[in-house]
Amino acid sequence: MLTTNLRGVFLAMKYEIPHMLAGGGGNIVVTSSSNAIATTDKRTAYTASKRGLVGLVQSAALDYAQKNIRVNALIPGTTDTALVRRSAGMENVPDAIWEVAAKQWAKSHVPGLERMATPEEIAAFALVLASDDHPYMTGAQMVIDGGKTAHAG
Repeated sequence: MLTTNLRGVFLAMKYEIPHMLAGGGGNIVVTSSSNAIATTDKRTAYTASKRGLVGLVQSAALDYAQKNIRVNALIPGTTDTALVRRSAGMENVPDAIWEVAAKQWAKSHVPGLERMATPEEIAAFALVLASDDHPYMTGAQMVIDGGKTAHAG
């Protein structure tokens, strides 16, 4: 878990930053998880890896701010993806059954909107973070989780 989620991002940044420096700067968006802020039992390694990403983002943002590289963390909540469906053991059930089960799960696990995000919602927000529309934003943790962490805090 730590190798994939934390070390993998560290290595990606290690090799992409020199190219960004040579090109005059850029934006890095690192996807963490709402579990970095508010988690549940049996997620120790996952939560540690995702919280570690926030620290990595904050440190890198400070290290490269003067080099015109902005680094921000995207903090999504549970998103309705094939990975989530597989984790729920429902990859082989009909879509209609998955949709009912997903709605039921979200009602008790996503206070606020009571639904999972769509991949398109998360992607649209990532594009905002990657754009040049917010040149003063770096080292930020931008949460898009339907209210999960608002309730946990």
